[in-house]
Amino acid sequence: MKKFRKVLDGLTTSSPGGTIGSPSCGSAAGTPTAAPTPKEIDVQETLVSENFQLCKTVRHGFPYQPTALAFDPVQKLLAVGSRSGGVRILGRPGVDCFCQHESGAAVLQLQFLINEGALVTACADDTLHLWNLRQRRPAILHSLKFNRERITFCHLPFQSKWLYVGTERGNTHIVNIESFILSGYVIMWNKAIELSTKTHPGPVVHLSDSPKDEGKLLIGFESGTIVQWDLRVKKADFRIYYDEAIHSVGWHHEGKQFMCSHSDGSLTLWNLRNTTKPFQVTFPHGKIQKDGRKESCKPILKVEYKTSRSSEPFVIFSGGLSYDKAGRRPTLTIMHGKAITVLEMDYPIVEFMALCETPYNNEVQEPYAVVVLLEKDLIVVDLTQSNFPVFENPYPMDIHESPVTCTAYFAECPPDIIPILYSIGAKHKKTGYSQKEWPIGGGTWTLGSHTYPEIIITGHADGSIKFWDASAITLQMLYKLKTSKVFEKPKPGEGRAAELVEEDPFAVQMVSWCPQSRIFCVVGISAHIILYRFSKCDANTQIVSLEVRLQCESEDVISPSENENNPCFSEPGSHSPQPHHQHPASPGSGTLEGIKDSIPCLKVKDRVVRVPPGYQAELVIQLLWTDGEPPQQITSLDINSAYGLLAFGNCNGLAVVDYLQKTILLCMSTLDLYGTADPYQRLTRSPRRNRQSTSGLTELSDNQQSIDMERSKSPTSVHYPTSLHNDPRVLPEPVASLRASHYSPVFYLLDNVKGPGRKLSLPTDLKTDLDHVNGHCTSPTSQPCSAGKPRIPMGPEGSRLTRRGPGRPPFRKAQSAACMEISLPVSHTEGYASRRAMLQQLHGVTMYSHDEHHTTTPYCWSERESRENSFSRSRSSSVSSIDRDTKEAITTLQFGESYGRKSDALPTPCLWVGTSLGVVLLIPMSIPTDQEERMEESVTIGPSGMVLMLKGSVLRFGFLDCMGAHIQSPYEVWRDLNAPEDPDRPRRRKLVNFSPSSSQDACGEGHLAVVCSERQAKVFLMPSQSCLFVHNITESSFVLRADVVSVCNSVCLACFCANGHVMTLSLPSLRPLMDVNYLPLTDMRIARTFCFTNGGQALYLSSPTEIQRITYSQEMCDNLQEMLGELFTPIETPEAQNRGFLKGFFGGNAHTFDREELFGEAAAGKASRSLAQHIPGQAGLEGMKVAASGAVGDLARARIALDERGQRLGELEERTALMMTSAETFSKHAHELMLKCKDKKWYQF
Repeated sequence: MKKFRKVLDGLTTSSPGGTIGSPSCGSAAGTPTAAPTPKEIDVQETLVSENFQLCKTVRHGFPYQPTALAFDPVQKLLAVGSRSGGVRILGRPGVDCFCQHESGAAVLQLQFLINEGALVTACADDTLHLWNLRQRRPAILHSLKFNRERITFCHLPFQSKWLYVGTERGNTHIVNIESFILSGYVIMWNKAIELSTKTHPGPVVHLSDSPKDEGKLLIGFESGTIVQWDLRVKKADFRIYYDEAIHSVGWHHEGKQFMCSHSDGSLTLWNLRNTTKPFQVTFPHGKIQKDGRKESCKPILKVEYKTSRSSEPFVIFSGGLSYDKAGRRPTLTIMHGKAITVLEMDYPIVEFMALCETPYNNEVQEPYAVVVLLEKDLIVVDLTQSNFPVFENPYPMDIHESPVTCTAYFAECPPDIIPILYSIGAKHKKTGYSQKEWPIGGGTWTLGSHTYPEIIITGHADGSIKFWDASAITLQMLYKLKTSKVFEKPKPGEGRAAELVEEDPFAVQMVSWCPQSRIFCVVGISAHIILYRFSKCDANTQIVSLEVRLQCESEDVISPSENENNPCFSEPGSHSPQPHHQHPASPGSGTLEGIKDSIPCLKVKDRVVRVPPGYQAELVIQLLWTDGEPPQQITSLDINSAYGLLAFGNCNGLAVVDYLQKTILLCMSTLDLYGTADPYQRLTRSPRRNRQSTSGLTELSDNQQSIDMERSKSPTSVHYPTSLHNDPRVLPEPVASLRASHYSPVFYLLDNVKGPGRKLSLPTDLKTDLDHVNGHCTSPTSQPCSAGKPRIPMGPEGSRLTRRGPGRPPFRKAQSAACMEISLPVSHTEGYASRRAMLQQLHGVTMYSHDEHHTTTPYCWSERESRENSFSRSRSSSVSSIDRDTKEAITTLQFGESYGRKSDALPTPCLWVGTSLGVVLLIPMSIPTDQEERMEESVTIGPSGMVLMLKGSVLRFGFLDCMGAHIQSPYEVWRDLNAPEDPDRPRRRKLVNFSPSSSQDACGEGHLAVVCSERQAKVFLMPSQSCLFVHNITESSFVLRADVVSVCNSVCLACFCANGHVMTLSLPSLRPLMDVNYLPLTDMRIARTFCFTNGGQALYLSSPTEIQRITYSQEMCDNLQEMLGELFTPIETPEAQNRGFLKGFFGGNAHTFDREELFGEAAAGKASRSLAQHIPGQAGLEGMKVAASGAVGDLARARIALDERGQRLGELEERTALMMTSAETFSKHAHELMLKCKDKKWYQF
């Protein structure tokens, strides 16, 4: 427990004060803060570094880029391998384990050691790995690296410890699974084929032992050669040479026939009695053409031949369709007797596998389901019903149904919200699934004691929102919301609609949710905001639409002399809100401006619509086009249900909306929010600054009414400066010099750096959210225009986008945060000298700064631009002379009870505003408290001019009382506005307020404000605005995400940096508690989706289809073993069926085949050391350490020991039974012999 005392008031900028985190800054303006009387604060910090440990918890979603599939028919476990080296092992719901090969090599094949609790993986780096599944976190026990040959196919017979490995050279090697050592027994390709064969047979594509005799190995080569190799006598029983390439082979369970699939779309059936020609050749999808020839078909990539007692055999295969049927979807064909069923799939088939009742290949298989692994889905088909329905998938495999564009994570939600969302979402579930139980039911999982309600929200490119129940480290979809239903569908050929045909105008950019009031806000890429209220009843409603004019002015530049002598003002009809009016597009208009001026990007439905129970749209706010320039995307949002207010901002300014009265209260440029308190006016400036006008940078209004009418509709205490009304055609010269970046969605903004100079940078929350797909810029204006070389590829797409004029295109293609794959070195050693160089590659743009030259710029600059944009001038404070001419974005917003002015004695509702320049502004508000007055009287807002400063773009605010406890924002208790009125209990607003003064008995009034930016964190005392603590989080990188979270009944500041470090800082002293180099930022997907929540948890999109959850809490790491599912459960292996006397007597000596005798070192010798290298596993160090900790580890070890002892006892029992049978047989024969010889005389023998 850390205890500190600190004198708060009377501090100067240089005062060392305090024992922890000495402050290094004073008030915002750089002047000392003096309070009337000094106060003393006493905070006991309980968090220490031992409370933190970072580890992965669970991964949800569909395995990205799957490559392989395996199933354990006894344990009922399914394994899926991926191209990135990952392995997902799935069992019953709750049993979901992710393993990762350190090499990252693609998984080629998976083989379960059936009912042994182990898995063999063959990877593209020609390495075999043995995974131990008898622990909750599987680990590699052995690895075997092939040096001279490439692995193409593996086969492990049931209950065998010898693995057959086929290679690209056509050889077959044998590996001992227990020791992972290569046997000296090798089947060379030149021995397998006839000596007269002149060509190489190709790689091994199939290996399987004969169901009739385990001593016979069937080898299939790619060229069409099939060899049955007798392992005992080391020679081929027969060889088949077929004209078509082979893809797969499937045995009949009796071992007398097998079926092959070929590259020409044919299936051949071979009988072992006559291998000179196929017993049957069929083209399942090849029809006979008019000329009598078969139409050509696509290859059949895999076939399975499964028998059934009660019906005809099943022949299941993928592919084989005719080439002339273009556009056909991938298919899985099921041939059952004479019936042929073709199942069309939404995605290409990667692999499929029939699930059978028995693990023995020499018994009737009785298939009951088929698992089909698609590129982006996993389905299971029920074979027991004639219509072959699919099972309802219990795993969250559809996270990527539409690309994920944003995420939000809420822990410790109200307990009633999950059942309510589930009950409403269940009404819209699909039907037609199989009624049988999900067949993959392996493992065990129980609901742990350390669980609490958690909800994950994902936003998608098609405008849909999904709510997921994430409690107890599982994931289950609760409710789906489609935001596109609020808007009219764009009709092709109508005005802007022609540009939207192939775009995603509804893509979700960010969400804001208040679980207590159940109010939900969605920000879309088309610069729109939708506010939803929750109701259990359906309703007929008309959606109210507000339009806001929050846009930069045009760039028609007039000389400075004209600008100074002729200050023009815009007409008095262009700056006022018109809340309930929607401006329709005018397709018939002749000019570009006529089409795209004062209109929104989307058209809201203007009729009464029937809305089902759930989230119902109440208000839509849209930003308007201005002079052919599309609205800039919204970069920050906050909503407060207690105040009834919604605030949002972008690179141009800030707007505040009263969603109860449906009015716009404030709409101002960021520059005008400062008033007379602009911090840059207090810094040392060069004389050049005085010649630069800041007017005309931003034009902010809502629609076409006068400013006087606006104030009459929503009176506020806002003072509208004259610069707000400057003529859009008049711009000062400095703005012209920034012409290159004026229309760009990538903004050149300020960022504090070490030393007196400042440099331009991108704000964290403006990382060009949906601009880059697969690392390529899709918008010509996402790069600064240059008079030099063109910076866009002038292909068909490039020319199309260029025709849209100087503004960026209104929409961009589906940005999934999930589909951005950009390699980003983030350390200095990898070639990037600064955050600027990193972001330059990240965004595909050239960025310039005060303290960096253009030596790293890959583009040519014209001489004029080089002069205008040169920053090789003095690096003194005079470089801030261009600060006011850049766009200062609103990067974060937070409503809360605070002190808007130093003189305030009581807290009042305030809006905290953070900008990309590291500036914090406070806007106090006056809100009527009575419900009737709140609906009639206007909310008064007045920027106070209070300014605080940090380095880098402001990311997050948090508030603590003087005891160090977290202060939540006030909220309104949820009430159903559509429910029938109860005359006895009228519905009234019930507000819950967490005022800072409510817990200030010991230390008087005031509270602490935590502000985190891209580079540093500060703690201020309010209302004196004294900076108590400051901590420079990073110098070489920058913070991407930060949040004030609760951990272990206390609070801390959690940060995720672009260099992959996850850090936590104590509050309020900002002591570093944890700093782990966890995950380098390799693509923008992680930056867009990483988010922290309470309880020491966080998540991010690890791939376009998967969510990775992590914890940084030591307590949760300790309890993780209890929460995870158990993969292996002791199950008795089913007994083999009685083969009968005749089959046992005449069916060969399958059971007498001793592989150890053939493949062991004594008989086969040692393999060449250079052929393969044995790599001992780490014995699953991480997993074993976890499994070995505490009583859980002891139980696990005891269970494993019991299993092994039970297996040995079982083997002993079997041997004892065989001895008893043998003894009984001997006794019987002896008795018969005695009876036969009983009456004989001695001379008769």
